[in-house]
Amino acid sequence: MGCVAWSLTVWARAYCDAGFDAGGRFELNLLLLPVVGAGASAGLVAQAAGRRLVLHAPTTVRVLLPALLVAGTTVGLAWWFFATRGTLDGYPGDSGLCPASNVPPRWPDWIPA
Repeated sequence: MGCVAWSLTVWARAYCDAGFDAGGRFELNLLLLPVVGAGASAGLVAQAAGRRLVLHAPTTVRVLLPALLVAGTTVGLAWWFFATRGTLDGYPGDSGLCPASNVPPRWPDWIPA
């Protein structure tokens, strides 16, 4: 999920040409390893917490709760990263393809950024 979040962020910044350098590529390349590591760590912590919570639960709950916690945690972390680093609100984008919020036009309206 960390790679997906990083790729989506790089795509949005490059499309809108928002960031200090061309699309913020230098900054985002420096963030690649920490983002992937944070995503993996968050997933492992959520898995461990989920397993700890369901020690004496039925089998279905023992399987589903840790999986839901991992999915929710990693998707939430990826969404936060995209919203804070991928769409630099108010930063003047040079491409002219995006509004002032720097959210690409192809981004679904039902997913806030």
